[in-house]
Amino acid sequence: MDERDMVVQALDAAYAKGPTAAETKRAQAKLRQALDRARGRTVYYDVVSHSRVGELYVAVSERGLIALDFGLGERSFVDRVQRRTKATLVRSRERCADAMRQVREYLDGKRIQFDLPLDMTTMTDFQRQVLSAALEIPRGQWLTYGEVAKAIGRPQASRAVGQALGHNPVPIVIPCHRVLGSDGSLHGYSGGGGIQTKAWLLQLEGAQLPVSA
Repeated sequence: MDERDMVVQALDAAYAKGPTAAETKRAQAKLRQALDRARGRTVYYDVVSHSRVGELYVAVSERGLIALDFGLGERSFVDRVQRRTKATLVRSRERCADAMRQVREYLDGKRIQFDLPLDMTTMTDFQRQVLSAALEIPRGQWLTYGEVAKAIGRPQASRAVGQALGHNPVPIVIPCHRVLGSDGSLHGYSGGGGIQTKAWLLQLEGAQLPVSA
């Protein structure tokens, strides 16, 4: 008996005393569809050995860009994306060509903004709120963690905002580097190169930072 049939059997028992047979059948059908989609999901990725931030990795799903990283090995990137998406990863230069091209153009100073669909389905509601707020910060500008917290209606959640930004699965494209400490300090940056990379990205975009930063 495979995992899907075991789950369906468990639902049979749970529904036995409740919903009608027709409702149970509909629920089972939806569950089978969801499991089949999850099992068959494929995410495509590609690697570029040389970029302004080092070895660069992108991954795309049927919905859009789902991961971007740099400063780590290919195996680590693949494992990280697989754990988060529960998908099979397949390397494909063709599937990732547009995303990779736009990221490299941006890092080379040849692109001002991105035109890429984003797959945010693996994020929590709170993380989506935080990262959507980061997407609204214009190039060359920055906000503090507290200001982002206020922008999403959670003024006391500065620390949680920082944690959500620290787990940004698509840095650079979702510009978490544009969020600074309350005193304008850079604080941590999870991308390769850490704070130095964060400072470089802000400089690339022409941001004016406080002297203390």
